[in-house]
Amino acid sequence: MDNGPCVCSPDALEENGLTASDGSYTDDELVDAFGDLAALPVEVEERRPTCLRCRRPQKVCLCPFLPQQPLEVSTCLYVVQHPAEESRVLRTVPLLAACLPQGKCNVIVGRRFNEEKHPELAAVCRDDRTLILYPGPKSQNLEELAQRREITTVKHNVIIIDGTWSQAKNMFLKNSMFHLPKQVQLNRTLSSQYVIRTQPSNICLSTLECAAVALSILEQKDEIQEILLRPLKALCSFQLQHGAQIHHSKEHLLRNGMYDKPMPKNKRKIKRMEKLMTDHSICPR
Repeated sequence: MDNGPCVCSPDALEENGLTASDGSYTDDELVDAFGDLAALPVEVEERRPTCLRCRRPQKVCLCPFLPQQPLEVSTCLYVVQHPAEESRVLRTVPLLAACLPQGKCNVIVGRRFNEEKHPELAAVCRDDRTLILYPGPKSQNLEELAQRREITTVKHNVIIIDGTWSQAKNMFLKNSMFHLPKQVQLNRTLSSQYVIRTQPSNICLSTLECAAVALSILEQKDEIQEILLRPLKALCSFQLQHGAQIHHSKEHLLRNGMYDKPMPKNKRKIKRMEKLMTDHSICPR
């Protein structure tokens, strides 16, 4: 149907019992009407005061669960964050940054990265001391490398991709500079404490959890993991007390017949779902 303006002749109007003045306004009348609307006060929604350290609203500040002083670490983290993560309310990266000294948790937002626009990140990727935490067939077990003392004798940079699993995969594959560092993964048998957000499988971890485990291995201090996970547990506990529901992983839902969404028709997605049921070694990619 044509949605363009309808132009009626005076004769057509008269046939319908209308005059040219019925249902129409002069230019002056329109200006007056919209002028009145423009004069109405605009209600600006006030944002809740935010804590400068944990980046949470002050009423639900998590600073009591953060270390009193930033953790002293030699490892430098580079969190490459998908732009969609910035708008999420329940993010873990601000909590991670609040636990570490300034300059030890660098957040770089974007989808595509190159040497011209991101020279610092490119230099980090070329550095022999840099590791990228991303699972896959070419990835080495970080804990085994540390036990063989191949990587704990120098100060390391660790790149972590922050986003959904599909976003992380896309960012890893589409950015060639991420293929330069040594690729490592976490093979510890851990279940995510981030229960207010759905994970693909039971062993997939949030960004903060990955960083906590990696730092505890590289710094050879198990207490680092416990300290970094404390604010995450507090966040989840608060949300659950105020109406949030526990989010089981897709693997858990599929195995227990609880997955209530339509199964995909795409063959690639079907294989990915089957992998969740059969592959227990790494997070699905």
